[in-house]
Amino acid sequence: MNRFQLLLVLLPMAMSSANASAQTVKGNEAVRTSTSGERIVELAPLPRSGPILKTKPCPAQAGCHAGPWHMVETRDGLMECTEVYAREGTCRTSSYGTTKLSRIWVVKAGGQWLQCQFPDLGSKCVKVFAPPPTNLPYPAVQ
Repeated sequence: MNRFQLLLVLLPMAMSSANASAQTVKGNEAVRTSTSGERIVELAPLPRSGPILKTKPCPAQAGCHAGPWHMVETRDGLMECTEVYAREGTCRTSSYGTTKLSRIWVVKAGGQWLQCQFPDLGSKCVKVFAPPPTNLPYPAVQ
């Protein structure tokens, strides 16, 4: 096999592994590994007050979600959620890399919960718990 043929074989494999690694956000403080190798994931906390505590969440499978999907790292891996908080029933398995959807990436950086436009802390990010309208995210179809 010459070098060109080898390149044609290896290039698709390299591209697919790049897509798989793009599903996490480098620098996300919400995801860490313990000294024993256990994956520890922190989820954004619900506010202590406000309308979110009185409203029923939109289940991921119910078809009631009209906004961008919140990409949240959970114990089960990357999930698409109808909200930042990833409450039970509001998330489904990620389709990132196979289905184009409007998405926002939920991450923790510098001790603050953020919503980022892309899976990159260098993209447009806003604080989850900032007062409106400064907390309005920048979704992008990805």
